[in-house]
Amino acid sequence: MQHNDFTPWFVSPQSQCKLSGFDTEPPSKGLPSGSALEEQLVELGEQLNKLQSTLHAAKTRGLLVVFQGMDTAGKDGVIRSVFSHVSPLGVRAEAFGVPTELESRHDFLWRIHAKAPARGEMVIFNRSHYEDVLVTRVRGMIDEAACQQRYDNILHFESLLQDSGISVLKCYLHISKSEQKKRLQARLDDPRKHWKLQPSDFADRELWPQFTQAYEAALSATSTPESPWYVVPADSKPYRDSFVAGLIVQTLENMKLKTPKPSFDLSKVKLT
Repeated sequence: MQHNDFTPWFVSPQSQCKLSGFDTEPPSKGLPSGSALEEQLVELGEQLNKLQSTLHAAKTRGLLVVFQGMDTAGKDGVIRSVFSHVSPLGVRAEAFGVPTELESRHDFLWRIHAKAPARGEMVIFNRSHYEDVLVTRVRGMIDEAACQQRYDNILHFESLLQDSGISVLKCYLHISKSEQKKRLQARLDDPRKHWKLQPSDFADRELWPQFTQAYEAALSATSTPESPWYVVPADSKPYRDSFVAGLIVQTLENMKLKTPKPSFDLSKVKLT
């Protein structure tokens, strides 16, 4: 997967995103499959590990990776797969559920900012501040004016992170409704996966068109050259994982990271 291959999945700024225009399946030609795809993921994992080590050592830049998607799109799975080769040092995964009573008494970005990466860190958000313009909008908890204001707040927040040396990469894991049905059924059939199921998984499925519209509006309003959205084909788990790994590697390579110089003269060190 070459770096320029990601362009078709980039949500262009000021565009009107239509998710129906993006495939949920991998492209049909010119891609590795099976064991070759697994080998590609291992190779990307090794590159990611080296780049993350340099990020952690230099402490000049940071990276926030946001994962959003319909239920069962694979947020947990992609985090587990892509980051399995990376040292835990300097890496955190944060999940955001329903706000607590304390969190709900603050502005909606309060709990998010507290979990944002410092320079030298890579932080992965499993759901994020975007829940506050998705679930809240679909459920009628905020009106159109409040939603538009939150888009502006989000853009300012992500711009602040950029100004502080933190890059923001946002991935919408794009699955089809038929694939979601298969994955929900698999969880129903496997007692070991029952803990993953929530009543909202089935209630939200009935609101698929409304959530699709909310995602399209959010991606359209908040994809920028500095903090881009990518629509990741997610019906195929191996392809999804390889796509995301390659995208993160590209983002880190574009930072032009450099290992810091020693703080003392190594030529004077004499081992005995």
